[in-house]
Amino acid sequence: MSSLDDRKSAFENKFAHDQDLAFRVEARACKLFGLWLAGEMGIEGADAESYAKTIVAANLDEPGFDDVIRAVRPDIDAKGLDISDHIINSQLEKYMEEAKLQIMHEEEAA
Repeated sequence: MSSLDDRKSAFENKFAHDQDLAFRVEARACKLFGLWLAGEMGIEGADAESYAKTIVAANLDEPGFDDVIRAVRPDIDAKGLDISDHIINSQLEKYMEEAKLQIMHEEEAA
């Protein structure tokens, strides 16, 4: 029975690790996206970091990036930027891939 308990525990640990990894990747992608968008809006330095944090927080509302798009659309429109939802989605996909690579390299180094 002990080997079954060990196996169950291993699966639970892997599931928890995978969930944590997915959360960290998505949060990192939102931060990178937020920094990119801040740059597009002419926001720099600490203000850009702060703006990126609001994007990360906005992503906590629901699964996926629809909440991020809803959060940034008013900012984009207020600045009069020509950034479509398609461009937003493309950038989010780009930063998801970049975030995955960054997190994987961090885990390998640890």
